[in-house]
Parts: sequence; C-alpha cells; structure tokens
Amino acid sequence: MSELPIRVGFAFCGSYCTFAAAFSALEEVCRRYPYVQPIFSERAAVTDTRFGNASTFLNRAEELTGHRPILSIREAEPIGPQKRLDVLVIAPCTGNTLAKLAAGMTDSSVTMAAKAHLRNGRPLVLAPSTNDGLTASLANIGTLSTRKHIYFVPFRQDDPWKKPASLVSDLSLVPDAVEAALEDRQLQPMVLAPLKC
Repeated sequence: MSELPIRVGFAFCGSYCTFAAAFSALEEVCRRYPYVQPIFSERAAVTDTRFGNASTFLNRAEELTGHRPILSIREAEPIGPQKRLDVLVIAPCTGNTLAKLAAGMTDSSVTMAAKAHLRNGRPLVLAPSTNDGLTASLANIGTLSTRKHIYFVPFRQDDPWKKPASLVSDLSLVPDAVEAALEDRQLQPMVLAPLKC
C-alpha cells in the first residue's frame, strides 16, 4: 500500500512586499507536494496595494494549488479536528501574526489555522517578515522558537543600515524548511547573514 501524500497548508499574511517571493515559494512547494491548501488572512484577502490586487493573488493561489483559499476563521477551524494538514507554513508571517501566535490569540483565519493544526502535534513553519523583528517582535520570535512543533524559515536583516530592526525570511528556503519540519528539525542556520547593500 502506498503512503498518503503529504498535505501542506500555505498561509499568507499582509507583508505585501514579499508576495512575489512567497508565490515563487508556493510554486516550488506545489512541485514537491501534490496537495497544497492556500489560506489568506482576512486582511490579505481584500487589500489591494502597489504590489498587486487581492483578487489576483487569490486567483493565482487557487490556480497553482487547485484549491479555493481558506478565508475565514470558520473555514480554518476544521483543519484541527479533521486533521486536514501534515504541515502548515505561514509565509510571509507578519509581526502582528507572530504576536498573536505567541500570545495564543486566534482572531484571524491564519491564527485559527495555526491553532487548529498545532492541536494535532504537527509542524508549523513560520517565515517572519516584519520591520520590528529586532525590537517588538524579537521577544515573540524568541517565545515561539522554544515551542514544540514550531519551526522557522531562516531569516536575516534585509537592510541593516536603513531599517536596522527589520527581518525577512529567505522565502526561497520555504520548501527546504517544510521538508526539515516534517523530519522534526529546524533548518539551519536559522539566522542568515544580512544582505549586502
């Protein structure tokens, strides 16, 4: 009997400047894993920005995965009791979402998906993207890094001179981070050298 395919959840939060890289990561995840369920935070699902229109992103996610995105707390809650996912990645994961996860808050589709998924003791992979990564969000990253079943996509300072507190994950490493998390290990190094400016 063949093993069941790995089921991946791929959640987007509102770091819109990283969406192009996040969609490149989603494409690679779809190449590696046959089942990928997209999830969008309520804000990401409706906000048009200079980086693109929300409807375009939703349509692209459905086109790549073959699944309609989860867009609400109500739709996300069954992920837990129905054991729908083997691994969930949040890429990008904003400072706001990091704070909510660290505090145990479930007031969005993405945080509900994370809570529901973690109840099954399955891996959650976070890809931080936040301008306050080395200030307000640093404590939350520290808190989450000590929790069981939580892993990080390796991250770095993206502009140490102009935005010294800003952190962003290398989203090209999402597929490798997912693979590592499925093996119950953190992809290393977790903290990367800053980009050269």
